[in-house]
Order: sequence, then C-alpha cells, then structure tokens
Amino acid sequence: MLDRFLLDGPEDARFTILLAHGAGAPMDSASMTAAAKALADAGFRVIRFEFAYMSARRSGVRKPPPRAETLNPEYEAAIAALGAKGPLIMGGKSMGGRVATMVADDLHDKGKIAGLLCLGYPFHPPGQPNKLRTGHLKRLATPALICQGTRDEFGTRDEVPGYDLSDRIEILWLEDGDHDLKPRKKISGFSASDHLATMAKAAKAWAERLPV
Repeated sequence: MLDRFLLDGPEDARFTILLAHGAGAPMDSASMTAAAKALADAGFRVIRFEFAYMSARRSGVRKPPPRAETLNPEYEAAIAALGAKGPLIMGGKSMGGRVATMVADDLHDKGKIAGLLCLGYPFHPPGQPNKLRTGHLKRLATPALICQGTRDEFGTRDEVPGYDLSDRIEILWLEDGDHDLKPRKKISGFSASDHLATMAKAAKAWAERLPV
C-alpha cells in the first residue's frame, strides 16, 4: 500500500488530506493532480492512493470498477497504512469520495479522521436522477465539505438542494463547473485554476473550523 501513495504539500502541515480517485481515472490523472496541487498550495499535506483494480491497470490488467461499497475495506486499509500523526481528512474524487462517506462515521467515532472532503460527489448516475446514492448521507455524522460544479451531471445545483442530507454536510457550489469542477470560461468568466483555488481556500477555512 505505501508504495501506491503520492504526496504533495508541506510535511509539517497541520492537516493531512487522503484522497482516493474516481471510478475511471487513476490517482495521477490531470484532474486529481491539479486538485492535489491546489490543496497543497493552500497548506495541506495531500496524499493520494489507488484502489487495487486501478493499480492493476498499470500492469495491463483491465479491470472494471467494482461496486463502490466493496472498496470500503481498501480505504480503511489505506488509513491504517498511512498512520497519520495529526488531524486527517479523508475523501476523494467522485467514487473515491463516495467510498469515503460510507466508512467515515466509524473512523470518526474512533478518532482516526477529523472530516470528509468530496470533490464532485456522484449523487446519482448521469442521466438517472432517480437512482440516488444519498441514503447514507441522511445520517452522516462526520463533518463534510462537498465541492460541486453547478452543472455536474452527477448532481446539479438545481437537483441537490432537494435531497435529504445531513446538516453535517456543507456544499461549496462552483459556478458552471462540471464533474471535474471545470467551468466554461467564456460562459462563466472563471478558469479551472480559479475554481480549484476557490475550492482549496474554502477547504482550508472549513478545516480550521473542525473540532480537532
């Protein structure tokens, strides 16, 4: 597990963020790398890891993404392997963030994590708004920040406010952002780097409010 970590940001950062990737792209994808850099620039220690099916693809084994809940033990193993000394925030991009939400409360109760950070949460599959993945989010007790583009096809700003979500969840809306938080500059006036900087700044302010 340890050889699958990618590290960014200062070693003496107050907060460490552990991020898992989305269903279809690895931990060193362009979007994950850009997000990690933005968070590192904001002062976080950012650590990325891969689930086994994605790591296997690097050896030419084309494995499809498994059901998200089957990855819960792998995320818990990553937490254990990391052995973070200070406050730890877990989360990820899309599916990686979803897996984190499913194991967070147990880890939070044990004092192993301080909060959750999700980048582009997959509230439902694209084009299937009735297949919600929010049941467990109603009772989430772990402090969480979800950073979501307003036109994310996995959950838009028009859809998400109608969901029954825990009051422990805060949502940062990024104007015209897609599932990678990327806006159309000619329409929104914002660049992808603008939104990532806003995301990182908001994450920093949110983290400083966590009871650690």
